[in-house]
Amino acid sequence: MAEMDTSSQGGGHKKGPGVKKSKKLSTRVDLTPMVDLGFLLITFFIFTTTMSQPTAMRLFLPKDTEKPEEQNKAKESGALTIMMSKDNNVYYYEGILAPDGSNFKSSNFKEIRDVILNKKKSTDPKDFVVVIKPGKESTYNNVVNMLDEMQINVVKRYALVDMAEAEAMLIAVTEGGPAPAPQQ
Repeated sequence: MAEMDTSSQGGGHKKGPGVKKSKKLSTRVDLTPMVDLGFLLITFFIFTTTMSQPTAMRLFLPKDTEKPEEQNKAKESGALTIMMSKDNNVYYYEGILAPDGSNFKSSNFKEIRDVILNKKKSTDPKDFVVVIKPGKESTYNNVVNMLDEMQINVVKRYALVDMAEAEAMLIAVTEGGPAPAPQQ
């Protein structure tokens, strides 16, 4: 609150009977209420930020088993493997990749939703799992789009896995490029 000090400070001279003495006014601002308001605002923002919930995708991890090799087992008939490559190309196969690559198919992001839905309908829900394998030339956007497809199609079990060398070679041959050198 602002205060005005109207007390006389002395040192003034009267020059005559009709001349009034000039008063020196002191303007002092009391900042105590402003400090209180600052603490109230800080308290308000601390409480509101702790009450806000973060929006993130829920992550369900597999249950622990005594034998680690059995922990992430899935039926081969219920597996759908989706691989992403350059230029938004999507490749997929059901079950295990055939040695001759006969079940290896090509698609795009528009058609892959139908593939996922058809596999989901034809598979027992407890056996259905999608394995997502981004290639070295796929983009971050492709991976995010594929994770969005999992949410849109309500796929409860999916995993992000590195691509095998045989799959990378098959994609390179399909795209007409040179096959990648085997890693050592």
